[in-house]
Amino acid sequence: MALTRLERAQAWILSACMGVLFALFRLLSPRRSRGLIKLLPVTNPLLMMSAMQLAQRIRRREVSSVEVVQAYIDRIQEVNPLLNAMVQDRFAAALLEAAQVDKLIEEETGGEDVLEDRLPLLGVPLTVKEAFALQGMPNTAGVVSRRGVLSVGDAPPVALLKRAGAIPLGVTNSSELCMWSESHNHLYGICNNPYDLERTPGGSSGGEGSMLGGGASVIGIGSDIGGSIRMPCFFNGVFGHKTTPGVISNDCQYPPASGRHEDYLSTGPMCRYAEDLLPMLRIMAGPNAHKLSLSVEVDLRNLRFFSIPHDGGSPLVSAVDEQLLQAQRRVVERLESDLGVKVREVRLSGLKYGFQIWDTYMGLPDKEGKRPTPFQVLMGEPGRPVWPVWELAKWMMGRSPHTMAAIGLALVEITSSSKPSPFILKQKEKLQKEVEELLGTDGVLLYPTHPHLAPKHHHPLFTPFNFAYTGERVGKTISNNINGDKSINQILTKLEVFNISGKSHIDLKLRAAVTNM
Repeated sequence: MALTRLERAQAWILSACMGVLFALFRLLSPRRSRGLIKLLPVTNPLLMMSAMQLAQRIRRREVSSVEVVQAYIDRIQEVNPLLNAMVQDRFAAALLEAAQVDKLIEEETGGEDVLEDRLPLLGVPLTVKEAFALQGMPNTAGVVSRRGVLSVGDAPPVALLKRAGAIPLGVTNSSELCMWSESHNHLYGICNNPYDLERTPGGSSGGEGSMLGGGASVIGIGSDIGGSIRMPCFFNGVFGHKTTPGVISNDCQYPPASGRHEDYLSTGPMCRYAEDLLPMLRIMAGPNAHKLSLSVEVDLRNLRFFSIPHDGGSPLVSAVDEQLLQAQRRVVERLESDLGVKVREVRLSGLKYGFQIWDTYMGLPDKEGKRPTPFQVLMGEPGRPVWPVWELAKWMMGRSPHTMAAIGLALVEITSSSKPSPFILKQKEKLQKEVEELLGTDGVLLYPTHPHLAPKHHHPLFTPFNFAYTGERVGKTISNNINGDKSINQILTKLEVFNISGKSHIDLKLRAAVTNM
């Protein structure tokens, strides 16, 4: 599936133009000498344990919940001035709740097993993306006009995790209206990558990714409509799962899903350790957990494995970095040697239309004929949608309360045709059929999460279509764990793992196996 000369020329010209524009942007932008500033290393052993390990130690009274919560508060206060990841804390309330947990454990007469069954996350700290409702916390999605909006209750997945014993520490940064691959807004500012402060932690759940990667959180909640869990996990070296849409409730997050968005939007877990994914997913799914077959035993040796190194050459999207291609080949080699399976490299020509497919379906009406809420309406105050052209003029004068990314998305929306392209609709149906026929019920597809490593701040403005690697309808991220497991560092770099909807047990089993290689 080689590119034509015209496609190669288009890709080269686009890449060169964007490179020149970004170089000029960097030259004219105010310089921030953050390249040499590094986060202090994690030294408290409590910050190096998974949520499941912490919960077990708390239940056994080997450590108190107050000690664990205080350890994370100390770490947040140490690193957040550099990361700008947590935008509002509730430390005082969290310490009171931790003290109540310790008292509950002291008075419990049913034993550890009873506590584990009823409260599997008892006393474990939790962070929450600010777009989700957490009682008493801001819920703005980074929109300046929503300043001062506080949640009067909890979003369903937040409530389920709290009911399981988790203790929220605060809410974290995101992109404006959760629709960009960099966590930047004019309400809270820009969020930084814990491994290089001049790089983005991704978006829209970038605050969660930054906190987890910086050792300032162990589990968190994110949402994903086009990569918003998967890219931050990739960029920060942590773990996340885009759940099958409709399994975990999307209620009580801002902006609410509208139009066909509900078919794309997924709420899911994010965590520093892979072993926490399955228990978090089981809790967050609540009564829908049975749909994911999480209790089904999976023998990975009986699965069929496929690998796709790139999207086939869309001229809109950057080529995949060679180091990522090499990393994917190393994963394939390890899967073949450790599991004794054969990983077959395949090509799906429709992948190169990933952005157009995503963009087309995001604009379609729902089953009742209702179209998505226009982006310019969400950006404005109630009843007063913004005028994107005027906002662009204000931005150029440094007067707009909106980011360039949000303004650009609004401009694209108002200039796009409301009538979907028959060609793109056909390509989507063809691709969907090819994926389903290829994978069946026992297939796993490895695919890059993104063509580059974490970009420099604002670079996504000049490569706006690179998110297309996570713009597909099904996809979960496996990411290398950079918390000390060198064997994983050597064999596992950011990959997309595709399987048919509802087969999360296969995806999570594969994660656990690769993590233990």
